[in-house]
Amino acid sequence: MLKEFKEFAMRGNVMDLAVGVIIGAAFGKIISSLVEDVIMPPIGKLLGHVNFSDLYINLSGETYKSLADAKAHSAATLNYGLFLNTVINFLIVAFAVFLVVHQVNRWTKKPEAPAAATTKDCPQCAMTIPIAAKRCGHCTSQLA
Repeated sequence: MLKEFKEFAMRGNVMDLAVGVIIGAAFGKIISSLVEDVIMPPIGKLLGHVNFSDLYINLSGETYKSLADAKAHSAATLNYGLFLNTVINFLIVAFAVFLVVHQVNRWTKKPEAPAAATTKDCPQCAMTIPIAAKRCGHCTSQLA
């Protein structure tokens, strides 16, 4: 059983998948940093110095200065700013993956379409004849 597992783990597909998962996790961290540290601050500034990660709805009825303060007091909150960051993060990751897959698909050769048939079989004698034939050259039967 251990030998079978080793053979399974050393197959190309499993190793490719493992490398893909590791690179994907690192890529996700880069994109998260891009969204939180590069994209969202200018957008927040354009919208009146809004820090999206501090946007929340307090459900406890008490007043808190920030989301961190509300969390410190274990207040129930709807953290829609963090949700917006996550949605933007996802959209950027999805778009980046789309661009990578699109480029890889352009690099890979597409299988050539099979050539259009130029012959057919005669329904009477089963000999090969041109598609445009009106009469079989072997048995001389009339073709439709």
